Amino acid sequence: KNLIMICAEAFSGYVIDENLTPTLYRLSTKGINFTDFYVPASAGTTGGEYSFIFSLLPIDSGKSMKEMAVQGNSVFTMGSALNRRGYYGKMYHNNSYTYYDRNKTHNNLGYSDGFMGMGNGMEQYVKKVWPQSDVEMINGTVPEYIGKQPFNIYYMSVSGHSDYTKNGNSMTSKNWDRVKDLPYSKAVKGYIAAQLELEDALTSLVNQLEEAGIADDTVIVLCADHFPYGLDEQGSLGKMPNLSELYGNKVNNLWERDKNTLIIWSGCLEDQEPIVVDTPVTSLDINPTLLNLFGCRWDSRLFPGRDVFSDAPVIAFNIEYNWKTELGSYYKGKFHPVEGAEIPEDYVETVNTIVRNKVNYCGGVQQNNYYKWLVENTDLIPQLDDNVG
Repeated sequence: KNLIMICAEAFSGYVIDENLTPTLYRLSTKGINFTDFYVPASAGTTGGEYSFIFSLLPIDSGKSMKEMAVQGNSVFTMGSALNRRGYYGKMYHNNSYTYYDRNKTHNNLGYSDGFMGMGNGMEQYVKKVWPQSDVEMINGTVPEYIGKQPFNIYYMSVSGHSDYTKNGNSMTSKNWDRVKDLPYSKAVKGYIAAQLELEDALTSLVNQLEEAGIADDTVIVLCADHFPYGLDEQGSLGKMPNLSELYGNKVNNLWERDKNTLIIWSGCLEDQEPIVVDTPVTSLDINPTLLNLFGCRWDSRLFPGRDVFSDAPVIAFNIEYNWKTELGSYYKGKFHPVEGAEIPEDYVETVNTIVRNKVNYCGGVQQNNYYKWLVENTDLIPQLDDNVG
């Protein structure tokens, strides 16, 4: 199948509403439903992209993407994996193509036709406003690849970027009339208005796939880069009034803050009962899951996350060594078991050790160019190459 991955700027699943965002609602309920999904926020947008693309934590903050991509560690990205399968691939962004050095990183992530942003092609499709329109990006770029099946596309959106005032955000201003009567504060309404541009972009994308007759043969994967921290710019846990208003509950810890929605949808899933994944999942689990779903050969030992359809142990974790499993959650040194769960002896110590090893592994891969070393010193990659599907 074709693949379209969308890293959605400051997206939150709490904006999804059957009436206000019907396409987001459709994609999130008629595909694979993740009921306990988290986006560990550890290095802003570039950190969120890094986790989405590499399924690793950005140990070196915003430098992680550059260090991994430029040094040739991209062999296990979906760009590289599907490029080995003969897919056409391209990455798109509707802001400056040099921001966060994406001109240096995103051309090294395995996509056959490289990366386009404002300044090297996207300006022909997208107006120069702030933030730029996701709708314009989708409408301009889909014709570039829709006839090049199988295709593997990546979008980094920008319409949901803060701040969320009518004077400071062109998307908030554009969509204000659609939110002005909602029962929220001005800040939260401004945020939702900006996210409606993503909703409209997805509506256009799905319509174009359906009109081309390839919706059943295309998979859309959408994940946020981070929670909408622009709602409370100086906010800290327990002091995030706007985020708490959006979520409908006070945000007191990282699990509450980082809870989100992951979308994995294909038109072919709509005629069957939704597939539900109710175990804790993070963005580090996306790559292993997609490699499985797309029939790629891969080695699970090389990922700290897991294929969510495997029998691998369920451990969702973040860079601060907090974790969640099916038996409970561990946060800042205290374990909170699930009600009624039978906790094995030494369970917390065992999982703590595993999580420390996983976080250390994320750093070791990056700092030691581990994936590049594997390419140059082992026969692993020829085993992974399988162009016959």
